[in-house]
Amino acid sequence: MARSGKSPVKQGSLRIIGALWRGRKLTFTPADGLRPTPDRVRETLFNWLAPSIRGARCLDLFAGSGALGLEALSRGAAYCDFVDTSAAAIRQIGLHLQTLHAGDRARCHQGPALTFLQDDRACHDIVFIDPPFGKNLVDPICEQLAGASRVSAGGFIYIQMAAHDRAPTVPSNWRLHRERTAGEVAYRLFAIEG
Repeated sequence: MARSGKSPVKQGSLRIIGALWRGRKLTFTPADGLRPTPDRVRETLFNWLAPSIRGARCLDLFAGSGALGLEALSRGAAYCDFVDTSAAAIRQIGLHLQTLHAGDRARCHQGPALTFLQDDRACHDIVFIDPPFGKNLVDPICEQLAGASRVSAGGFIYIQMAAHDRAPTVPSNWRLHRERTAGEVAYRLFAIEG
């Protein structure tokens, strides 16, 4: 059989680790800077969020593979907005939502996270911020989210960064709820005070 000389693009995969879709493996096309949140980190995060995830309205900024938003939906979140600059990533998340019969519980938005936040005024209960490392994107996003009614009182904001980066600058009503480091990743969960 003739070969084209091009090697096939190796697919990445992520596994839903809890609840409704537990154990489901989903594939995605790898891209520069795309690093799905590791299973161990997701398990810890969703243990922290367990009392608040059911019925929550979520926002997955810098969605990439969609691992955080899909895990939230699997664990009972009512809705999730997925935002990413990559058209391919957004298309793949849309296919995952169809496969999981969850298209009515989510919406995919292709474009920069800051632009989405400037244009969309919906209030969310849980926001996931996991941008490409080393691009100084966290502080501007936090500043945008500080606006009135962007995150519900009693809601949460999750921030994942490189472990060597300085901690994010956050508004005064964001209280650090939990934080951990796993290898090269530092992750923090902030609770929004009313």
